[in-house]
Amino acid sequence: MNPKRHFEEGLEMFAETMNAASTTANTGRDKLAVNVVKMSLTVALTLIGLAAVVLAYLIYPGTPGKSKVMAFEGFIELPRIGPLTVLDYLTLNDQGLFVTSASSGALFRIAFDASNVKDSTVSEMPGAGAAHGVALLPDENVGFITRSETNTVDVFDTKSLQQLASIPVADDADAILYIPSTNLVYVAHGDANMATLIDPKKRATVGTIQLSGKPEFPAVDSQSGLLFQNLKDADSVAAIDVGQRSVVGQWPLAPCEGPSGMAIDSEQRRLFSVCSGNAKFVVFDLESHRVITSLGIGGGPDSVAFDPVVHRIYTAGKTGEMTVIQQDGPDDYRVLDEIHTHYGAHTLTVDPASHKVFVAYASLLAHPRIAVFSPTH
Repeated sequence: MNPKRHFEEGLEMFAETMNAASTTANTGRDKLAVNVVKMSLTVALTLIGLAAVVLAYLIYPGTPGKSKVMAFEGFIELPRIGPLTVLDYLTLNDQGLFVTSASSGALFRIAFDASNVKDSTVSEMPGAGAAHGVALLPDENVGFITRSETNTVDVFDTKSLQQLASIPVADDADAILYIPSTNLVYVAHGDANMATLIDPKKRATVGTIQLSGKPEFPAVDSQSGLLFQNLKDADSVAAIDVGQRSVVGQWPLAPCEGPSGMAIDSEQRRLFSVCSGNAKFVVFDLESHRVITSLGIGGGPDSVAFDPVVHRIYTAGKTGEMTVIQQDGPDDYRVLDEIHTHYGAHTLTVDPASHKVFVAYASLLAHPRIAVFSPTH
């Protein structure tokens, strides 16, 4: 045997083997690359599909979920200003329903048609700076609106929707209400941890009250005359003597985390608070100053309204659920229904005369709207 020839043949065989292996490896890499591309396209298409579904859900405000205890009467459409509209507080009086826009600064007044909600008429007052709360003076055509970005409280004519004055206030003006017993307008400032008092005749600030936490919704107890203020970051409620400009008490609302919306049943001495941090509804005894019961409700609750005639409480949250609660007694409460509304529909109010419930919808690339419900039994 020729060793040189044997060595050369061995080299040739090795070269052929390596070429075959290289070809196989290249083929494998090509297949792997194709598979990776296919998988990437599948994932991308799936994500695009999911995004389209989410976008369609956010844009299209479908009919609310069916309820055993509430009838959906329809939507009242509002003018669209920009791609995104986030509605905030709703305030009722004999002139209509006033609704603020936190995104555009507009104020809408709805003249409600009880026979056909679609025939309701809408008027608009544009404005600069995010609009939040509205306070209305009884028997007068005067209202006050908070604007957090401009740090003002604007005075307006409730009939003509013309601005009458602008009052400079502290940072983050949010909740506002008129207190008849003191003839003062109370303004809560979330970031500033304080409240401002305004004389509605002088249209000027006349005092401030320092608070120990971030104020959210306030409400007045008609029996004691005290104003109760939720303190979100302190998980507590404070009692304020507005006439004396002082806090006269503060109590924990545990198990409530992040108290936001508030309503009061003065007759039965109960305060209702919803808790944005842990989706709870708590009942607070105004005499013993303690929480007596709590219930689980829809996620991200922001507002609560009480109808004293039918003894029902309604809550709304950012996840798009309206919870209906029945008050069977001062210490006895039960959830009647959870009604799916729309993501971002976090504020509501109730008309104690007609018992209709109005829920404000957030909107993306669509007209903002108010959903109207009425109890069936």
